[in-house]
Order: sequence, then structure tokens, then C-alpha cells
Amino acid sequence: MRGFAVRWSVLIRLIVILLLVDTSQGDPRTHIINVTCNQQLSNNAAIYIPNFVQLMANVSRQIQTFKSGTSSTGTGPDSSYGLAECYGDLSTEDCILCYAEARTILPSCFPNNGGRIFLDGCFMRTQNYSFFEEYAGAEDTVVCGNRKGSRVFRDSVRQAISDAVRDAPRSINYFARKQALSDSADDSTYVLADCWNTLDESSCTECLDSAFASILKCFPSSEGRALHTGCFLRYSNTNFLNPEPTGNNNGEKVSRVFTYFLTILLVMEDVRHSTFSNLIGSNDIKLLNMLNRSSLNFKYSTIVKATNAFDEANKLGQGGFGTVYKGLLPNHREIAVKRLFLNQRHRAGDFYNEVNIISSVDHKNLVKLVGFSCLGPESILIYEYLPNRSLNHFIFDAVRGKELNWGKRYDIIVGIAEGLAYLHENNKNRIIHRDIKAANILLDSRLNAKIADFGLARSFKQDKNHISTGIAGTLGYMAPEYIAYGKLSEKVDVYSYGVLLLEIVSGMPNRGIRTSEDTSNLISIAWENFKQGSMEELFDQNLMLNNGTNSKLKKEIERVIHIGLLCVQEVASLRPTMSMAIQMLSKNIDPLPSPANPPYMPDSTINTVNNHTSVPTVSYSSFIPR
Repeated sequence: MRGFAVRWSVLIRLIVILLLVDTSQGDPRTHIINVTCNQQLSNNAAIYIPNFVQLMANVSRQIQTFKSGTSSTGTGPDSSYGLAECYGDLSTEDCILCYAEARTILPSCFPNNGGRIFLDGCFMRTQNYSFFEEYAGAEDTVVCGNRKGSRVFRDSVRQAISDAVRDAPRSINYFARKQALSDSADDSTYVLADCWNTLDESSCTECLDSAFASILKCFPSSEGRALHTGCFLRYSNTNFLNPEPTGNNNGEKVSRVFTYFLTILLVMEDVRHSTFSNLIGSNDIKLLNMLNRSSLNFKYSTIVKATNAFDEANKLGQGGFGTVYKGLLPNHREIAVKRLFLNQRHRAGDFYNEVNIISSVDHKNLVKLVGFSCLGPESILIYEYLPNRSLNHFIFDAVRGKELNWGKRYDIIVGIAEGLAYLHENNKNRIIHRDIKAANILLDSRLNAKIADFGLARSFKQDKNHISTGIAGTLGYMAPEYIAYGKLSEKVDVYSYGVLLLEIVSGMPNRGIRTSEDTSNLISIAWENFKQGSMEELFDQNLMLNNGTNSKLKKEIERVIHIGLLCVQEVASLRPTMSMAIQMLSKNIDPLPSPANPPYMPDSTINTVNNHTSVPTVSYSSFIPR
């Protein structure tokens, strides 16, 4: 009980912090510029790994407030020191996205004892000694573009760089941005200069002066970056800078950043109390051996080759658990490769659970697991490749939404229902997905729906009505009894499905929606339209193109809205099972019962992660931080 109170107090404090943070939309700039691994091997892997995990947990907690962090763990040759910092123009939410990408990549330096990575939006470094005051080193380098800038550009950029280098050490955060606009876009200049917060003003000045001298080697190129031990300097004739924060609208601020902060804070809290035996126990070793003997186990080298060494050009997307790449196997089969944020071979039980659940299911509306890799430097899941990506790329896009007429959307709705019914009812152990949302519904070449991302799935025996568990999922899709009490049953997935139905019909995500009177969420808007008999106002305009007078079509869409409201009723026992929902969709249950009130949730709770990002928002699990 005390643990719950502690977590609840953390949650309350976190919400207050977030209301003070500006989350203006920008670009996290996760493009990889340079990765350098240390030459020295880790002294003792069995000690280094938990130290590294704890180090990342400590830094993660600082990122949420300061957009930078430092920490150290261990002693002597087994010490780990870490620094991560985002450049000054990134918002907090974009900083966390950039940091998440850096954390995906840097563990690949193992078994070497650390390294450094420069992304276009952030920097990260780990060593086995304290380097926080270093500002110069043999690894300092420049990366130049391959296009030449005009003479006008070269003259203006030199002055802009000089101004940024002069101003950055004098600023509070050692950051400066400069731009010189021209009538010709190619002649405009954009400059960013940033030192790590661990330096003093004098060291920052020396680092940027050295970076200035280095970056001049890029002239006459139209773009250049100086990657130095204590600072980063970039110029370009293309505007890469994020807009400066504007406004202070609290109602719009609890968004993607909410999900990342909760994941980091609450997961790290559990990890903080973990011991090394929890991280690498004898049971984990047994599971690891079982995974290694599996016919689904791929060599890590095969996956590296299939993705062209995880080439940025093959990147399909990024979420809270990892980054997904397109790959091509030697037999010419296309695959989707999910590269997990942290090497989960050291949490073999968690990894085995996910692989075991996915490999035990076989249904046309569930994404197929092709294989996995757990004995390389990182953990990998391999799925069938689906060319049309996820449903959210269609229904929340005014242009692509036109590709999904009502017939196609209805087929997708039924397909998702059939996939969930299979998970809930057609296995010896019932499986609850826990993260049904538009971003986790993939579409094949014929736009058939396939449920994906079983990272949060849980199974339990048929004789159990529900289980109690730490909550995990995406806010806005999570059932009220699950958020409040951690009570997990199939009705949690049913609730998420109901939210998804309303999104598919309306083309709107279930988060803050501006109406003529106020800001509300999709469920409450649908409920009001249902009560007032004005459900047509909820329809996505794309559905009625060339069908404005089709009364039969309107009735079908209204029926789906009705079913969606039945699925999101506040009392779980009133919600239909997924089999009943299928019967309702096929009109075998007619007339439909009247829905009871949906739960009331304030907009700050209903706001969700950006729908293009698949990420768990809350986790009280004991997983290693992802």
C-alpha cells in the first residue's frame, strides 16, 4: 500500500511539473551523425551491465526536468560515468525522443566499456572514468556536407558562427542560435552552438573556439558540424532549428511527454530497488538457453546484414520499446526488425514471455513473429513486414484517409474484433493485449488489419476472472478500473477497442479536441451526439464523399458508434465480450442495448502520445528501462 502511495505522489508531482513545461511541437532530430565506441573492453561484464542499467536510470530521471543529466555508478575499473544532453532548441518532449534514440544505439558498444554518440538533436557519452570537465580530445572531428554554398552564404555564415561562439558561453545554458535570412533561400544562414552544462564558461569558450577553427575546414560546403568533446557546433543554409517556445496553454501540454516521463520515472523506480540477482538470475540463464535453442532464433549478424547495419534509410518508426527497421533476408523475404532499447538478454524472463506469447498465436488478424535474436549485443524481434504501416497513418491524415472508404474501414473494424476474440477465447491461456490503439494496428498490402506489439501482453488461465497487475498501456485507451485499481481482464481490451471504433469513424484521436465551446475528448463528444441524435456530426468527412444521401450507409456508421459506446461503458461488466461485439457488427444481435454513461476523465488524463508513436505510457512493471 505504501508503494502505491509513493508512486501516486510521484504521479501528482509529475503532472504539476508537466503543466509548467512547454511542449511545442518540433523535430527531435534523431538523425545519427557519429558513433564512437571506446577501445577498452569492460572489466567485468557481470558488474558492468547492472551498473550501466542504473546509470541510464539515473540520467533518465534528470532528462525530464533539465534536458540533460550526469551520473556515476560502481567503483574502480567497474565504474560507469554517463552524460546526456539535448541541444538548447529542443523542447522537453523532443529531447526525450532524441535521448531515447541515443539509448537505443549506445549499448551496441558493449562489450567495450562505453562510447559517445552525436545525434542532430542530442549527445550522449559513457566512460569508466569521470570525464565531465573534458572539453577537448583526440576524437574531436568535423562532418561536412557535400554541396557548395554561395559566396554570399559563406560571408554571412562566418559572421553568424562567430556571433554564436561568442554568445553561447555567456548564456545560462551555454547555448546560442543565430540566423541570417536572405532573399534567396540558399543564401540564408542558420547556426547552433552548444556546450555541455558540466563545463565552466572558460572551458566552453575554449571548446567552441576550437570547434570554430575546425568547422572552417568545411568551407565552402553549405553545411558543417563540429563534434567536440565538450561542445557541438553546426551551420547550414537549411533551417534545422526548432521554433522558440510560444504560449503557455496547460490544456495542451500533457501530451507525448507525459508518456515518456511516466515510463522513465516509474520503471526506473522499480529498477532502482533491483539487485544484480534480479537482473541476471539462474532462471534467466535457463530461459536464455531455451531461446538460443529455438528454431526462431536468428544470428545477430544476419539481422545486421538484412537491415544494412540498421541504416537510417531503413527506419520505419520509433516507439517506447524500440526502433523498427525494414530488412531483407537472404531468401528475399521482407521483414520488420524491432530493435529493443536495451539489451534484454539480461532480462531473459521478460523477453521470453513476449516471444512465447507471440509465437503461440496464429490468426489472420495478428501480426506473425518471424523470429528473434537475443545473443547479440542487443535484443531483436523480427516480424512479417506490412507495407502500409499502421492505421493511424490513415485515419488521422486528411489525405490518406480518403483511401479508406467505409467498406474498408468496416473490414478493419471486424478484423480487429476477430483478432481480439481469438486472443481472449481461443487459447488455453487467455491473452490480454493491454495496448490496443491505432498505432498498433498494422495494415497489409490489401489493407487487412493485423494486431501488433505484444510487448505488454499478459496471459492467464481460463478459471481466472481477472488478475491484478501494475498498469501499462496508453492513456486515452485505458479502462478506468485498470487505471484506478490495476484490475486486468478482457474488458480492458474491449474498452480500448471501443475508443478505437470511435477514432476510425470520426478520423479524430481521443485526446483534447477543440469544439466551438471548449476542449473535450472524443468519448464525451460521441456520447453527447448519441444522446442528442446527432451522430452524423461525428462522421469523418471522407466517409461521406459521394455518399451524402446514402441513408443505409449512415445507419451502418451510426450502429458502429453505438457499439463503440457500449464498449467504453464505465462498468466493465456492462461491456460486451469481443465475440458479442462481432455479433453486434454482423447484426445477429438486434436491436442493440442502450449504452450507459462512459467514464468521466479529465482532458489531462485522456491526452495521449502522438498517434504516430507507439509507446507505453505508464508502467509499474519490473522491466529494465526501455
